[in-house]
Amino acid sequence: MADLHPNCVLINSILAAAGLPGRVRILPEAAPTAVTAAAQLGVDVAAIVNSLIFSTAEHTPLLVLTSGGHRVDTAKVAALVGTAKLSRASAEFVRDATGQPIGGVAPIGHPAPIRTLLDTELARFPEIWAAGGVPHAVFPISYPDLLDLTSAQPVAVA
Repeated sequence: MADLHPNCVLINSILAAAGLPGRVRILPEAAPTAVTAAAQLGVDVAAIVNSLIFSTAEHTPLLVLTSGGHRVDTAKVAALVGTAKLSRASAEFVRDATGQPIGGVAPIGHPAPIRTLLDTELARFPEIWAAGGVPHAVFPISYPDLLDLTSAQPVAVA
């Protein structure tokens, strides 16, 4: 574990401090998409947590944790959070907001709190998998634990 990326070490420390059993697992190949992560883990793509950063009309980040089986309805989510427009954030915006690269953004471990929405579709799985701070890393967690850990708002985002 000494060779873990600092982002992964941070994720593990947050999980441990919360008393959660899951830890970061390093995959053999990068998993920048839900499909690639699901294939390597042998799980349903819908059990993969996509951590998507959007920029609001006010240029603030919004983290949407959605099922890998869904596409975010940006108009619906924009109305829900009270902004005129949501757009996918640039790689630079994502890294500035999260400290993590696109394809590896974890739902936790960011430099400052980010308003977060959690897709209710993920609640149907006893175990879900989220990115661990870099594209090769994932960790298992339950929906209730992810909801508590992120202080997310549970919503239907698709």
